[in-house]
Amino acid sequence: MKHVFRLSPVLSALTLAAGIAASAGAYAESIKIGVVGPTTGPVTQYGAMVREGVDTAIEMINAAGGVDGKKLEAVVIDDGCEPKQGPVAANRVVNDDIGFVVGHVCSGATIAAADVYNNEGVVMVTPSATAPALTDGKNYEFIFRTIGRDDQQGPAAAKFILEKIKPTTVAVLHDKQSYGQGIATAVKNDLEKAGTKVVVFEGINAGDSDYSAVITKLKSNNVDFVYYGGYHPEMGLLLRQAAEQGVKAKFMGPEGVGNPDINAIAGPAAEGMLLTLPADFTQNPANAEIVKAFESKKRNASGAFQLTSYAATQVIADAIKGAGTTDPTKVAQYLHANSFDTPIGKTSWNKQGDLNDFEFQVFTWHKDGSKTLYK
Repeated sequence: MKHVFRLSPVLSALTLAAGIAASAGAYAESIKIGVVGPTTGPVTQYGAMVREGVDTAIEMINAAGGVDGKKLEAVVIDDGCEPKQGPVAANRVVNDDIGFVVGHVCSGATIAAADVYNNEGVVMVTPSATAPALTDGKNYEFIFRTIGRDDQQGPAAAKFILEKIKPTTVAVLHDKQSYGQGIATAVKNDLEKAGTKVVVFEGINAGDSDYSAVITKLKSNNVDFVYYGGYHPEMGLLLRQAAEQGVKAKFMGPEGVGNPDINAIAGPAAEGMLLTLPADFTQNPANAEIVKAFESKKRNASGAFQLTSYAATQVIADAIKGAGTTDPTKVAQYLHANSFDTPIGKTSWNKQGDLNDFEFQVFTWHKDGSKTLYK
């Protein structure tokens, strides 16, 4: 039976020093946490979301005395959301003698980097990589998530489509990448198991500027619902170009499309887009102090990955405290053996580092960049 390490979501990160009131000058050393994700490329906003969560957690933990009197220090490393850059960034973490990572952000880069971390004994907690391939069959000891998997998110989307939308003719598109194709396939499979025919299942090339060919297929098949697996730049173009060609279908995507920049790409066509996101944990009254800390720095706690990143940082800090050491091997063992109260709820993992429980919800996106829970 696992020991349960219980602290309130707000106070768990703040009481790590067990009452120590350390000034900045009193820290003997710092504990470095690599924050790895895109600071360059087309999806830098997702990296920014993660950094906001990590920075807020570190600030709150350090203000409460750090971890056993040691402050946490973020080291930001860019992987451009590129799979080929994943191992490069991971090796930089290893060479800089950093034992803990929050990231990577994108599934492809995370999958590519995970072997390096596991082989070198670096604890990695990704707050955003949802592809099942990251952990399936890998027997990793050092790899964890603070977000659900595509085979949790996909079925949640499919269930919503079947029960709430009840479309007549469905198309499922994806960007041919680990994340997008994986979740699109999960949605397609669940729809077809329930007897809903997917008349178009097709990949598009990420980075292209003209999707008229696939939009013509949507029109010729009289598609009234489109699920797209991928990120916001391509979804924005699909929305805009479909509207320009008179396609009236409703569009839906995963958390990767939930970025305010989609409005600049899609224009008014962004209004009414549906998407699955981690539950809006800012609505939990227990997180009020954390939300206030975000707002004090003009950060948005309600984004897709801010609180999952906060939770990733927190569980690393709590596990260091609980294990009584910064030895990543012992910290990883402590993570596997315990559960933690975090802003995203009770957090614990199965043997392969996936969360035992995680909640996705469906939101409606608006042309001003806001979102509302679908009711």
